[in-house]
Amino acid sequence: MKSPINIVILAAGLGTRMKSKRAKVLHRAGGLTLVEHVVNAATGIAPPEHITVVVGCQAEQVKAALGHSGVRFVEQKEQKGTGHALMMCREALGTQGGLVVVANGDGPLLSRATLQELVDRQAASDRAATLITTQLEDPTGYGRVVLGKDGEVQAIVEQKAATPQQLAIPVINSGIYCFRADLLWKHIAEIRTDNPAREYYLTDIVEILNHAGHKVAAFEIPDSQELLGINTRVELAAVDKIFRERKVQELMLEGVTIEKPETVTIDCAVRIGADSIVGPFTQILGKTEIGEDCRIGACSIIHNSKLADRVQIAPFTSITDSEVEADAQIGPFARLRPGNRVGVGAHIGNFVELKNTKLGAGAKASHLTYLGDAEIGDKTNIGAGTITCNYDGAQKHRTKIGKEVFVGSNSTLVAPIEIGDESYIGAGSVITDPVPKDALALGRARQVVKEGWAVKRKKKK
Repeated sequence: MKSPINIVILAAGLGTRMKSKRAKVLHRAGGLTLVEHVVNAATGIAPPEHITVVVGCQAEQVKAALGHSGVRFVEQKEQKGTGHALMMCREALGTQGGLVVVANGDGPLLSRATLQELVDRQAASDRAATLITTQLEDPTGYGRVVLGKDGEVQAIVEQKAATPQQLAIPVINSGIYCFRADLLWKHIAEIRTDNPAREYYLTDIVEILNHAGHKVAAFEIPDSQELLGINTRVELAAVDKIFRERKVQELMLEGVTIEKPETVTIDCAVRIGADSIVGPFTQILGKTEIGEDCRIGACSIIHNSKLADRVQIAPFTSITDSEVEADAQIGPFARLRPGNRVGVGAHIGNFVELKNTKLGAGAKASHLTYLGDAEIGDKTNIGAGTITCNYDGAQKHRTKIGKEVFVGSNSTLVAPIEIGDESYIGAGSVITDPVPKDALALGRARQVVKEGWAVKRKKKK
Protein backbone atom coordinates (compact mmCIF):
# COMPACT_ATOMS: atom_id res chain seq x y z
CA MET A 1 0.00 0.00 0.00
CA LYS A 2 1.42 3.36 -1.01
CA SER A 3 2.31 5.85 1.69
CA PRO A 4 0.21 9.03 1.64
CA ILE A 5 2.11 12.01 0.23
CA ASN A 6 1.79 15.60 1.40
CA ILE A 7 3.63 18.35 -0.43
CA VAL A 8 4.52 21.66 1.21
CA ILE A 9 5.52 24.58 -1.01
CA LEU A 10 7.31 27.42 0.76
CA ALA A 11 6.06 30.72 -0.66
CA ALA A 12 5.91 33.15 2.26
CA GLY A 13 8.91 35.42 1.66
CA LEU A 14 9.08 38.76 -0.10
CA GLY A 15 12.42 38.21 -1.83
CA THR A 16 14.29 41.44 -1.12
CA ARG A 17 16.98 40.80 -3.74
CA MET A 18 14.33 41.12 -6.45
CA LYS A 19 14.16 44.84 -5.54
CA SER A 20 10.40 44.68 -5.97
CA LYS A 21 7.24 45.54 -4.07
CA ARG A 22 5.76 42.29 -5.39
CA ALA A 23 6.37 39.02 -3.56
CA LYS A 24 8.99 36.95 -5.38
CA VAL A 25 6.74 33.97 -6.10
CA LEU A 26 4.29 36.27 -7.93
CA HIS A 27 6.82 37.26 -10.57
CA ARG A 28 6.25 35.53 -13.91
CA ALA A 29 8.31 33.27 -16.12
CA GLY A 30 6.90 31.60 -19.20
CA GLY A 31 3.57 33.33 -18.61
CA LEU A 32 2.88 31.85 -15.17
CA THR A 33 3.82 32.99 -11.69
CA LEU A 34 6.79 31.14 -10.23
CA VAL A 35 4.64 29.43 -7.64
CA GLU A 36 2.14 28.25 -10.28
CA HIS A 37 4.92 26.31 -12.00
CA VAL A 38 5.79 24.56 -8.74
CA VAL A 39 2.15 23.77 -7.99
CA ASN A 40 1.72 22.34 -11.49
CA ALA A 41 4.66 20.00 -10.91
CA ALA A 42 3.31 19.02 -7.49
CA THR A 43 -0.18 18.19 -8.76
CA GLY A 44 1.44 15.64 -11.03
CA ILE A 45 2.21 13.41 -8.05
CA ALA A 46 -0.38 14.37 -5.41
CA PRO A 47 -3.99 15.62 -5.44
CA PRO A 48 -4.50 19.35 -4.73
CA GLU A 49 -5.96 18.66 -1.28
CA HIS A 50 -2.60 17.14 -0.31
CA ILE A 51 -0.64 20.21 -1.42
CA THR A 52 -0.11 23.00 1.10
CA VAL A 53 1.28 26.38 0.12
CA VAL A 54 2.81 28.41 2.95
CA VAL A 55 1.95 32.06 2.39
CA GLY A 56 3.06 35.19 4.21
CA CYS A 57 3.99 38.34 2.29
CA GLN A 58 1.07 39.35 0.06
CA ALA A 59 -0.77 36.22 1.12
CA GLU A 60 -4.06 37.22 -0.52
CA GLN A 61 -2.40 37.84 -3.88
CA VAL A 62 -0.66 34.47 -3.75
CA LYS A 63 -3.95 32.77 -2.86
CA ALA A 64 -5.65 34.54 -5.77
CA ALA A 65 -2.96 33.39 -8.20
CA LEU A 66 -3.53 29.78 -7.10
CA GLY A 67 -7.27 30.01 -6.48
CA HIS A 68 -8.08 27.76 -9.45
CA SER A 69 -5.73 24.99 -8.36
CA GLY A 70 -7.60 23.64 -5.33
CA VAL A 71 -4.53 23.61 -3.07
CA ARG A 72 -4.78 24.59 0.57
CA PHE A 73 -2.94 27.37 2.37
CA VAL A 74 -1.19 27.88 5.69
CA GLU A 75 -0.20 31.39 6.73
CA GLN A 76 3.20 32.17 8.22
CA LYS A 77 2.41 35.57 9.69
CA GLU A 78 6.00 36.13 10.84
CA GLN A 79 8.74 34.94 8.52
CA LYS A 80 11.10 33.18 10.93
CA GLY A 81 12.83 30.89 8.46
CA THR A 82 12.15 27.77 6.45
CA GLY A 83 12.00 25.52 9.49
CA HIS A 84 9.39 27.78 11.06
CA ALA A 85 7.36 27.75 7.83
CA LEU A 86 7.20 23.95 7.93
CA MET A 87 6.30 24.01 11.63
CA MET A 88 3.24 26.08 10.71
CA CYS A 89 1.98 23.14 8.63
CA ARG A 90 2.01 20.55 11.37
CA GLU A 91 -1.62 21.02 12.38
CA ALA A 92 -2.88 21.12 8.79
CA LEU A 93 -0.99 17.98 7.77
CA GLY A 94 -1.51 16.08 11.01
CA THR A 95 1.02 13.69 12.47
CA GLN A 96 -0.04 10.59 10.54
CA GLY A 97 2.51 8.54 8.67
CA GLY A 98 3.46 8.78 5.05
CA LEU A 99 5.81 11.21 3.35
CA VAL A 100 6.18 14.97 3.39
CA VAL A 101 7.81 16.65 0.40
CA VAL A 102 9.14 20.19 0.81
CA ALA A 103 9.71 22.37 -2.27
CA ASN A 104 10.40 26.04 -2.88
CA GLY A 105 7.89 28.39 -4.45
CA ASP A 106 10.64 30.20 -6.35
CA GLY A 107 11.98 27.10 -8.15
CA PRO A 108 9.80 26.98 -11.30
CA LEU A 109 11.93 24.55 -13.35
CA LEU A 110 11.46 21.63 -10.96
CA SER A 111 9.81 18.85 -12.97
CA ARG A 112 7.12 16.39 -12.06
CA ALA A 113 9.45 13.53 -13.02
CA THR A 114 12.11 14.66 -10.55
CA LEU A 115 9.57 15.04 -7.75
CA GLN A 116 8.22 11.56 -8.49
CA GLU A 117 11.69 10.01 -8.42
CA LEU A 118 12.42 11.79 -5.12
CA VAL A 119 9.29 10.26 -3.60
CA ASP A 120 10.01 6.82 -5.06
CA ARG A 121 13.56 6.81 -3.69
CA GLN A 122 12.43 7.82 -0.23
CA ALA A 123 9.54 5.34 -0.19
CA ALA A 124 11.89 2.50 -1.13
CA SER A 125 14.50 3.31 1.55
CA ASP A 126 14.77 3.16 5.32
CA ARG A 127 16.20 6.70 5.52
CA ALA A 128 14.57 9.46 7.51
CA ALA A 129 14.72 11.78 4.50
CA THR A 130 16.09 12.25 1.00
CA LEU A 131 17.52 15.56 -0.19
CA ILE A 132 17.89 16.62 -3.82
CA THR A 133 21.39 17.88 -4.62
CA THR A 134 23.38 18.81 -7.69
CA GLN A 135 26.91 19.95 -8.52
CA LEU A 136 27.78 23.43 -9.74
CA GLU A 137 31.01 24.71 -11.23
CA ASP A 138 30.47 27.89 -9.21
CA PRO A 139 28.44 27.07 -6.08
CA THR A 140 28.86 30.58 -4.61
CA GLY A 141 25.80 31.62 -2.65
CA TYR A 142 24.44 28.12 -2.10
CA GLY A 143 24.54 25.96 1.01
CA ARG A 144 27.05 23.13 0.66
CA VAL A 145 26.10 19.52 1.27
CA VAL A 146 28.64 17.64 3.37
CA LEU A 147 28.55 13.95 2.49
CA GLY A 148 29.94 11.06 4.51
CA LYS A 149 32.02 8.19 3.14
CA ASP A 150 28.84 6.20 2.60
CA GLY A 151 27.34 9.03 0.53
CA GLU A 152 24.82 9.97 3.19
CA VAL A 153 24.20 13.63 4.03
CA GLN A 154 25.97 14.62 7.22
CA ALA A 155 25.20 18.33 7.21
CA ILE A 156 24.18 21.36 5.16
CA VAL A 157 26.46 24.34 5.68
CA GLU A 158 25.40 27.81 4.60
CA GLN A 159 27.86 29.91 2.58
CA LYS A 160 28.50 32.39 5.40
CA ALA A 161 29.27 29.66 7.94
CA ALA A 162 31.37 27.42 5.69
CA THR A 163 35.09 26.78 6.19
CA PRO A 164 37.47 27.13 3.21
CA GLN A 165 37.41 23.37 2.78
CA GLN A 166 33.60 23.33 2.79
CA LEU A 167 33.44 26.22 0.31
CA ALA A 168 35.34 24.02 -2.13
CA ILE A 169 32.52 21.45 -2.11
CA PRO A 170 30.64 21.59 -5.45
CA VAL A 171 27.56 19.74 -4.13
CA ILE A 172 24.82 22.23 -3.23
CA ASN A 173 21.55 22.12 -1.33
CA SER A 174 18.41 22.51 -3.43
CA GLY A 175 16.09 22.97 -0.45
CA ILE A 176 13.90 20.14 -1.80
CA TYR A 177 13.34 17.26 0.60
CA CYS A 178 11.21 14.18 1.11
CA PHE A 179 10.77 13.23 4.78
CA ARG A 180 9.25 10.35 6.64
CA ALA A 181 6.39 12.24 8.22
CA ASP A 182 6.63 10.55 11.63
CA LEU A 183 10.31 11.40 12.07
CA LEU A 184 9.92 14.92 10.69
CA TRP A 185 7.20 15.86 13.18
CA LYS A 186 9.02 14.08 16.03
CA HIS A 187 12.22 16.12 15.56
CA ILE A 188 11.27 19.40 13.92
CA ALA A 189 10.77 21.15 17.26
CA GLU A 190 14.47 20.57 17.98
CA ILE A 191 15.49 23.20 15.43
CA ARG A 192 16.95 26.19 17.25
CA THR A 193 17.53 29.85 16.37
CA ASP A 194 21.18 30.01 17.45
CA ASN A 195 22.32 31.75 14.27
CA PRO A 196 22.93 35.41 13.35
CA ALA A 197 19.48 35.78 11.75
CA ARG A 198 17.74 34.21 14.77
CA GLU A 199 15.67 32.06 12.40
CA TYR A 200 14.63 28.42 12.29
CA TYR A 201 16.61 26.90 9.41
CA LEU A 202 15.19 23.71 7.95
CA THR A 203 18.72 22.74 6.91
CA ASP A 204 19.47 22.03 10.59
CA ILE A 205 17.09 19.05 10.50
CA VAL A 206 19.79 16.98 8.76
CA GLU A 207 22.18 17.06 11.70
CA ILE A 208 19.27 16.63 14.13
CA LEU A 209 18.19 13.45 12.38
CA ASN A 210 21.76 12.18 12.22
CA HIS A 211 22.25 12.74 15.94
CA ALA A 212 19.04 10.79 16.57
CA GLY A 213 20.49 7.82 14.67
CA HIS A 214 18.65 8.36 11.39
CA LYS A 215 20.22 8.75 7.97
CA VAL A 216 19.53 11.28 5.23
CA ALA A 217 20.14 10.24 1.62
CA ALA A 218 21.33 12.47 -1.21
CA PHE A 219 19.60 12.33 -4.57
CA GLU A 220 21.91 14.08 -7.02
CA ILE A 221 20.41 15.13 -10.34
CA PRO A 222 22.70 15.87 -13.28
CA ASP A 223 20.68 18.78 -14.73
CA SER A 224 21.46 21.59 -12.29
CA GLN A 225 19.34 23.93 -14.42
CA GLU A 226 16.22 22.26 -13.02
CA LEU A 227 17.07 23.50 -9.53
CA LEU A 228 17.55 27.14 -10.43
CA GLY A 229 15.93 29.40 -7.89
CA ILE A 230 15.00 33.01 -8.57
CA ASN A 231 16.60 35.75 -6.51
CA THR A 232 17.22 38.56 -9.01
CA ARG A 233 15.66 39.95 -12.19
CA VAL A 234 18.65 38.57 -14.10
CA GLU A 235 17.85 35.04 -12.92
CA LEU A 236 14.17 35.61 -13.67
CA ALA A 237 14.99 36.54 -17.26
CA ALA A 238 17.22 33.50 -17.64
CA VAL A 239 14.48 31.14 -16.45
CA ASP A 240 11.87 32.87 -18.61
CA LYS A 241 14.12 32.28 -21.62
CA ILE A 242 14.34 28.58 -20.79
CA PHE A 243 10.56 28.25 -20.67
CA ARG A 244 10.16 30.14 -23.97
CA GLU A 245 12.74 27.99 -25.74
CA ARG A 246 11.13 24.80 -24.45
CA LYS A 247 7.68 25.91 -25.63
CA VAL A 248 8.85 26.88 -29.10
CA GLN A 249 10.62 23.54 -29.53
CA GLU A 250 7.56 21.66 -28.30
CA LEU A 251 5.28 23.42 -30.79
CA MET A 252 7.64 22.98 -33.74
CA LEU A 253 7.93 19.26 -33.00
CA GLU A 254 4.12 19.11 -33.01
CA GLY A 255 3.93 20.55 -36.53
CA VAL A 256 3.81 24.33 -36.05
CA THR A 257 6.03 26.52 -38.23
CA ILE A 258 7.66 29.32 -36.23
CA GLU A 259 9.60 31.85 -38.27
CA LYS A 260 12.66 33.17 -36.47
CA PRO A 261 11.78 31.30 -33.26
CA GLU A 262 14.37 33.20 -31.24
CA THR A 263 12.20 36.34 -31.62
CA VAL A 264 8.79 35.05 -30.54
CA THR A 265 7.23 34.97 -27.07
CA ILE A 266 4.84 32.08 -26.40
CA ASP A 267 3.48 31.29 -22.94
CA CYS A 268 3.55 27.80 -21.48
CA ALA A 269 -0.23 27.29 -21.55
CA VAL A 270 -0.66 28.21 -25.24
CA ARG A 271 -1.95 25.58 -27.68
CA ILE A 272 -1.45 25.79 -31.46
CA GLY A 273 -2.66 23.32 -34.10
CA ALA A 274 -0.57 21.64 -36.76
CA ASP A 275 0.39 23.48 -39.94
CA SER A 276 -0.19 26.88 -38.40
CA ILE A 277 2.48 29.51 -39.02
CA VAL A 278 3.71 32.01 -36.45
CA GLY A 279 5.53 35.06 -37.78
CA PRO A 280 8.58 36.69 -36.22
CA PHE A 281 8.34 38.91 -33.14
CA THR A 282 4.86 37.60 -32.35
CA GLN A 283 3.58 37.28 -28.77
CA ILE A 284 1.03 34.55 -27.99
CA LEU A 285 0.11 34.81 -24.36
CA GLY A 286 -2.01 33.42 -21.53
CA LYS A 287 -4.27 30.48 -22.35
CA THR A 288 -4.61 31.26 -26.04
CA GLU A 289 -5.75 28.40 -28.29
CA ILE A 290 -5.06 28.55 -32.04
CA GLY A 291 -6.42 25.99 -34.48
CA GLU A 292 -4.84 24.30 -37.48
CA ASP A 293 -3.71 26.01 -40.70
CA CYS A 294 -3.75 29.48 -39.16
CA ARG A 295 -1.27 32.23 -39.86
CA ILE A 296 -0.27 34.75 -37.20
CA GLY A 297 1.48 37.70 -38.82
CA ALA A 298 4.67 39.31 -37.61
CA CYS A 299 4.58 41.47 -34.48
CA SER A 300 1.03 40.48 -33.58
CA ILE A 301 -0.06 40.01 -29.95
CA ILE A 302 -2.70 37.38 -29.08
CA HIS A 303 -3.73 37.17 -25.41
CA ASN A 304 -6.17 34.74 -23.78
CA SER A 305 -8.07 34.25 -27.02
CA LYS A 306 -9.40 31.36 -29.07
CA LEU A 307 -8.84 31.17 -32.83
CA ALA A 308 -10.47 28.41 -34.88
CA ASP A 309 -8.97 26.72 -37.94
CA ARG A 310 -7.66 28.66 -40.96
CA VAL A 311 -7.80 32.07 -39.30
CA GLN A 312 -5.50 34.64 -40.90
CA ILE A 313 -4.03 37.33 -38.65
CA ALA A 314 -2.12 39.99 -40.59
CA PRO A 315 0.93 41.72 -39.02
CA PHE A 316 0.75 44.14 -36.10
CA THR A 317 -2.67 42.95 -34.90
CA SER A 318 -3.67 42.85 -31.21
CA ILE A 319 -6.35 40.44 -29.94
CA THR A 320 -7.35 40.11 -26.27
CA ASP A 321 -9.98 37.88 -24.61
CA SER A 322 -11.84 37.25 -27.86
CA GLU A 323 -13.05 34.35 -30.01
CA VAL A 324 -12.47 34.14 -33.75
CA GLU A 325 -14.26 31.51 -35.80
CA ALA A 326 -12.92 29.60 -38.79
CA ASP A 327 -11.66 31.31 -41.96
CA ALA A 328 -11.86 34.82 -40.53
CA GLN A 329 -9.29 37.42 -41.59
CA ILE A 330 -8.08 40.14 -39.24
CA GLY A 331 -5.59 42.96 -39.71
CA PRO A 332 -3.10 44.37 -40.34
CA PHE A 333 -3.04 46.92 -37.52
CA ALA A 334 -6.40 45.78 -36.13
CA ARG A 335 -7.22 45.76 -32.44
CA LEU A 336 -9.70 43.47 -30.73
CA ARG A 337 -10.22 44.49 -27.12
CA PRO A 338 -11.94 42.09 -24.71
CA GLY A 339 -15.29 40.43 -25.29
CA ASN A 340 -15.51 39.96 -29.06
CA ARG A 341 -16.77 37.07 -31.16
CA VAL A 342 -15.86 37.16 -34.84
CA GLY A 343 -17.93 34.89 -37.07
CA VAL A 344 -16.96 32.41 -39.76
CA GLY A 345 -15.29 34.06 -42.73
CA ALA A 346 -15.63 37.57 -41.33
CA HIS A 347 -13.12 40.23 -42.33
CA ILE A 348 -11.67 42.93 -40.09
CA GLY A 349 -9.24 45.22 -41.85
CA ASN A 350 -6.57 47.76 -41.03
CA PHE A 351 -7.07 50.18 -38.16
CA VAL A 352 -10.38 48.62 -37.11
CA GLU A 353 -11.10 48.35 -33.38
CA LEU A 354 -13.68 46.07 -31.74
CA LYS A 355 -14.76 45.91 -28.11
CA ASN A 356 -17.47 43.63 -26.70
CA THR A 357 -18.84 43.11 -30.21
CA LYS A 358 -20.26 40.17 -32.13
CA LEU A 359 -19.45 40.30 -35.85
CA GLY A 360 -21.54 37.85 -37.84
CA ALA A 361 -20.41 35.29 -40.40
CA GLY A 362 -19.13 36.87 -43.58
CA ALA A 363 -19.48 40.40 -42.19
CA LYS A 364 -16.86 42.99 -43.10
CA ALA A 365 -15.33 46.04 -41.45
CA SER A 366 -12.42 46.74 -43.73
CA HIS A 367 -10.98 50.11 -42.71
CA LEU A 368 -10.70 52.74 -39.98
CA THR A 369 -13.70 51.74 -37.87
CA TYR A 370 -14.68 51.51 -34.19
CA LEU A 371 -17.33 48.97 -33.20
CA GLY A 372 -18.02 48.88 -29.46
CA ASP A 373 -20.86 47.10 -27.62
CA ALA A 374 -22.39 46.04 -30.92
CA GLU A 375 -24.06 43.07 -32.56
CA ILE A 376 -23.60 42.92 -36.31
CA GLY A 377 -25.44 40.42 -38.49
CA ASP A 378 -24.15 38.04 -41.13
CA LYS A 379 -22.80 39.51 -44.41
CA THR A 380 -23.19 43.09 -43.24
CA ASN A 381 -20.69 45.59 -44.64
CA ILE A 382 -19.41 48.37 -42.40
CA GLY A 383 -17.94 51.24 -44.39
CA ALA A 384 -14.67 53.02 -43.64
CA GLY A 385 -14.73 55.53 -40.82
CA THR A 386 -17.89 54.17 -39.17
CA ILE A 387 -18.19 54.41 -35.40
CA THR A 388 -20.72 53.19 -32.84
CA CYS A 389 -21.24 55.89 -30.21
CA ASN A 390 -21.73 53.52 -27.30
CA TYR A 391 -21.01 55.80 -24.32
CA ASP A 392 -23.18 58.71 -23.22
CA GLY A 393 -20.81 59.90 -20.51
CA ALA A 394 -22.40 57.75 -17.81
CA GLN A 395 -23.46 54.41 -19.32
CA LYS A 396 -22.63 52.09 -22.21
CA HIS A 397 -25.34 51.29 -24.77
CA ARG A 398 -25.59 48.66 -27.49
CA THR A 399 -25.93 48.93 -31.24
CA LYS A 400 -27.73 46.15 -33.09
CA ILE A 401 -27.26 45.88 -36.84
CA GLY A 402 -29.12 43.19 -38.79
CA LYS A 403 -28.08 40.89 -41.61
CA GLU A 404 -26.85 42.06 -45.02
CA VAL A 405 -26.91 45.73 -44.02
CA PHE A 406 -24.80 48.24 -45.95
CA VAL A 407 -23.42 50.98 -43.70
CA GLY A 408 -21.91 53.77 -45.76
CA SER A 409 -18.52 55.27 -45.02
CA ASN A 410 -18.08 57.79 -42.23
CA SER A 411 -21.37 56.89 -40.54
CA THR A 412 -22.00 57.63 -36.87
CA LEU A 413 -24.42 55.27 -35.12
CA VAL A 414 -25.62 56.70 -31.81
CA ALA A 415 -26.58 53.93 -29.37
CA PRO A 416 -28.91 52.58 -28.22
CA ILE A 417 -30.07 51.90 -31.74
CA GLU A 418 -31.28 49.05 -33.95
CA ILE A 419 -30.83 48.83 -37.71
CA GLY A 420 -32.98 46.29 -39.55
CA ASP A 421 -31.93 43.58 -41.98
CA GLU A 422 -30.94 44.49 -45.55
CA SER A 423 -31.21 48.23 -44.90
CA TYR A 424 -28.84 50.94 -46.16
CA ILE A 425 -27.19 53.77 -44.28
CA GLY A 426 -26.07 56.64 -46.50
CA ALA A 427 -22.42 57.67 -46.27
CA GLY A 428 -21.67 60.45 -43.79
CA SER A 429 -24.91 59.93 -41.83
CA VAL A 430 -25.49 60.45 -38.14
CA ILE A 431 -28.13 57.88 -37.20
CA THR A 432 -30.02 58.40 -33.94
CA ASP A 433 -33.35 56.64 -34.61
CA PRO A 434 -34.17 52.99 -35.41
CA VAL A 435 -33.98 51.97 -39.08
CA PRO A 436 -36.53 49.38 -40.26
CA LYS A 437 -35.83 46.43 -42.55
CA ASP A 438 -35.11 47.24 -46.21
CA ALA A 439 -35.03 51.01 -45.55
CA LEU A 440 -32.56 53.70 -46.58
CA ALA A 441 -31.53 56.03 -43.75
CA LEU A 442 -29.87 59.39 -44.32
CA GLY A 443 -28.84 61.59 -41.46
CA ARG A 444 -27.03 64.53 -43.01
CA ALA A 445 -27.79 68.08 -44.13
CA ARG A 446 -28.61 68.68 -47.80
CA GLN A 447 -25.60 69.85 -49.78
CA VAL A 448 -25.59 73.53 -50.76
CA VAL A 449 -23.39 74.81 -53.61
CA LYS A 450 -22.85 78.59 -54.01
CA GLU A 451 -21.18 79.16 -57.34
CA GLY A 452 -18.61 81.95 -57.53
CA TRP A 453 -18.48 82.32 -53.74
CA ALA A 454 -14.71 81.78 -53.55
CA VAL A 455 -13.99 84.48 -56.15
CA LYS A 456 -16.08 87.05 -54.29
CA ARG A 457 -14.31 86.20 -51.02
CA LYS A 458 -10.90 86.72 -52.55
CA LYS A 459 -11.92 90.16 -53.88
CA LYS A 460 -12.80 91.29 -50.36
CA LYS A 461 -9.25 90.71 -49.12
